[in-house]
Amino acid sequence: MNQRKLLILGLGAILVLLQYPLWFGSGGFLTLLQLQREIDHQRVENARLRERNQALEAEVADLKQGLAAIEERARSELGMVKKGETFYQVVEPPAAPASPKAAGPKP
Repeated sequence: MNQRKLLILGLGAILVLLQYPLWFGSGGFLTLLQLQREIDHQRVENARLRERNQALEAEVADLKQGLAAIEERARSELGMVKKGETFYQVVEPPAAPASPKAAGPKP
């Protein structure tokens, strides 16, 4: 009876020793889960960068093909106007400080 218990404990210990690398080793299950999370994160990042690249490619193609995009950029970023156009700039007057007489006498 005592030898049977010892045999069962020995086999259990061997089983645990064989399972440890499967779960916690460098190529184990936990490492696999971590790598899968990193792959998913990288796929999301790649999709975001792919969209950004497509937008940049469209902008480059637009700049190569037409003058409308160049004109729009010159107007918005550089404040340029076409020949024959009249430029109007509206300037708001600075707020006048409150007059002490308008507030009334101080008690």
